[in-house]
Amino acid sequence: MTYTVHYSSDRATTTTEWLRSRHSFSFGDHYDPANTHHGMLLAVNEETVAAQQGFDTHPHRETEIVTWVLDGSLVHQDSAGHSGVIYPGLAQRMSAGTGVEHSERNDTWSSRPDSGHTPVRFVQMWLMPDEYGLAPSYGQSDVDGDLADGELIAVASGSPSIDSAIRVANRNATMYAARPTTGQQIVIPPTRFTMALVTRGSVVFDAGPLGAGDAIRGTDLGGEPITAVSDAEILIWSMNRALGEQ
Repeated sequence: MTYTVHYSSDRATTTTEWLRSRHSFSFGDHYDPANTHHGMLLAVNEETVAAQQGFDTHPHRETEIVTWVLDGSLVHQDSAGHSGVIYPGLAQRMSAGTGVEHSERNDTWSSRPDSGHTPVRFVQMWLMPDEYGLAPSYGQSDVDGDLADGELIAVASGSPSIDSAIRVANRNATMYAARPTTGQQIVIPPTRFTMALVTRGSVVFDAGPLGAGDAIRGTDLGGEPITAVSDAEILIWSMNRALGEQ
């Protein structure tokens, strides 16, 4: 077992009048050759977007994008005809494939009266697909009820042996989520590459405290407990390949 802890305060940050974006890896103007990816993950950004603001239409290619909202709501629209609102407990996946344009804005949405009036905070995660040249696609699923008991659930996966709420085009990657209550433990799934991100509350891993925004990156983890010190939320990526491997 080998791992490092990456603290929230050490993340590079992009700030504009309407956006605060905290980057777990090199992203945009922030480049560190020693911190470009982990396993198949290319980006893990925690975004806070002001009301009635957001990312206007922009393109993506050959990337799997998973979005997880922490507070507020986010309106998605894309050039393949998909649109919807993402909120806490609803996982969204967009496969950019051969190319797609989309917007992500903190706008109002008819079915959610409170939408678009307060900042939205979300984590967006990018990973490589197994194959290039696929058609763009979209998926979402509300897993809020499945998280109620605090156990770890598979939210997004491409593994044929794992039943997940949404599917990604990568057979070697699975994202789990859990909302353990105070004193409850979850166990890290066995895999070659792991990234565990605390999104709420505080936990203990290997006798070390972790708070919101802190992350573990490890190799050959599996079976180690994470214990909630307070009510918490944790996202865990388990990956069996690294970039460039066949």
